[in-house]
Amino acid sequence: MATLEQIQARMKKLQAQAEALLAQRTQAAVDQIRELMIKHGLTTADIEARAKARRQAKAAGHHLSNGAAKPVSAKGKMPPKYRDPKTGATWSGHARPPAWIKNVKDRTRFLIDGSAAIALNGSGASKATAAAKKVSAKKAAAKKAPAKKASAKKAAAKRVVAKKAATSKVAARKVMTRKAAAKKTVAKKASTARRSPGAKAAARKAAPGAAA
Repeated sequence: MATLEQIQARMKKLQAQAEALLAQRTQAAVDQIRELMIKHGLTTADIEARAKARRQAKAAGHHLSNGAAKPVSAKGKMPPKYRDPKTGATWSGHARPPAWIKNVKDRTRFLIDGSAAIALNGSGASKATAAAKKVSAKKAAAKKAPAKKASAKKAAAKRVVAKKAATSKVAARKVMTRKAAAKKTVAKKASTARRSPGAKAAARKAAPGAAA
């Protein structure tokens, strides 16, 4: 049976082996990270700035979720990381670098502060939101246009019907007025004929014959 000292010695040996394996893995990971940084032209300052921007964005999102509306970033667009102080041009730090920063070894002087990067990204999001609102407004106007035309047609048809009805009433009144005038004329002629001397003499002549 192994003694306590032997077991402790084995434990120390195993611990040393584990630490050696861990160191090898760590070194391999560091080498891989270094290769990626060289390949993409990144520095430790870039990584720290990126992490800082993420922390600030996360904190800002946490504050906005408590009451204010959360800004929506444009889909597929990375936030700017570097900015040219002369022209104001920006670069996200991914893909191919532009000419103004391509050959610069120390890019830290072109780094954008986290709040400024969020502001720039937010301005792009606001433009995208405004464009989306315009498109929605156009669609709503296009939907309302046929309804307005239909309402205008109905109103015009109602006005035509009302106008025809008014015209018919006026024509009916004119016909009734003419008939009434004709009746008055006939009655007046009849009354005049009764009152004339010839009519009275004819009536007298007719009276004796009727009596006989």
